[in-house]
Amino acid sequence: MMTSVKLPFYARLALTLFALVLAFIILKEASGIFIPLTFALLVSILLYPFTKFLENKCHFGRVYSAITAVVLFVAALFSFIYFLSIQVFGFSKDIPLLKTRFQEMFSALQKWLSYKLHITTTQQTTYINRSVNSIIESMAHSISNLLTSMAGILLLFIFILIFTFFMLYHRRLLMKFVLHLFSPVHREKVNEVISETRSMINSYVVGLVIEMVVISIVNCSMLAIMGIQYAVLLGLMAAVLNIIPYLGIYTSIVICMLVTFANSNGNMALEAGIGMFVVHLLDSNILFPRIVGGRVKMNPFITIVAVIIGEFLWGVPGMFLFIPITGIIKLICERVEGLEAWSILIGVDDTNPRESKQKKQKKITP
Repeated sequence: MMTSVKLPFYARLALTLFALVLAFIILKEASGIFIPLTFALLVSILLYPFTKFLENKCHFGRVYSAITAVVLFVAALFSFIYFLSIQVFGFSKDIPLLKTRFQEMFSALQKWLSYKLHITTTQQTTYINRSVNSIIESMAHSISNLLTSMAGILLLFIFILIFTFFMLYHRRLLMKFVLHLFSPVHREKVNEVISETRSMINSYVVGLVIEMVVISIVNCSMLAIMGIQYAVLLGLMAAVLNIIPYLGIYTSIVICMLVTFANSNGNMALEAGIGMFVVHLLDSNILFPRIVGGRVKMNPFITIVAVIIGEFLWGVPGMFLFIPITGIIKLICERVEGLEAWSILIGVDDTNPRESKQKKQKKITP
């Protein structure tokens, strides 16, 4: 009969740190495999209800239902990209005007520096030329790798579609595989975790899409009413970047203010930035908690840490993917004995001080 041996705290801590470091190394080195697999998992969970509807109601086979779901997903994605590219093409026509405007702003800045800080125009030009040369060298290197990056993105997208199809087609096989990794005693609990994870990811992804549509409509309408140029492009850009928690919205506000300032004046740029910030406050306090936050309950600190770790391991895709991954880890920690403390750390404090005070009074009352 085997007896379990309880290790001392320092040994458990060392093993935990070793496991975390090993997991980080594997995720970092094998990012080319894990990124498309994780994207495919999210897309397959998003398309699973539609695939099930095609099989049960329309009597499609598993192959045809999976292919139909993937094709419709690609059509919707390319429709959005086509609409966005039209806005970018319209913006590109006015780039020479923006260049002239930025040159005027730069000349005014040079005069101000020369007057206030007593830095001559020649000194400023020398310093700027050095900076520009280094920037041009880095841009030339980036342009030389552009075709390779485009090919890599296209290849990544193809692999995501292939993985999505096979995950939808072999979903029962994958479910049996995961269940048989555990003993029969724990399979019911594992099944509950898988069901909750699927529901959480589906709600999260659908909620993000709904939130992105609502925010894009509000931003585009607000910027158009203000009379700001490229209102549709800037509103869509802010809605897409809003997917990245806490960091994307401030990046979009800065870009919007710079473009608006180049086209009009500082007051208009300030109004655009304030308007987008107000929309962000309404979104984060009203819209996001009701649409998305109901399933993925994580505190802001852990959310920012997850975004930073995701960017460190997988780059920009990791900033989006590590939010649902952290939500899955939270669900697992809630179900596994001994890991409840981690779920508390990741989650939010739902305790209402008034309610807890009332409960204490009820306990005291005889």
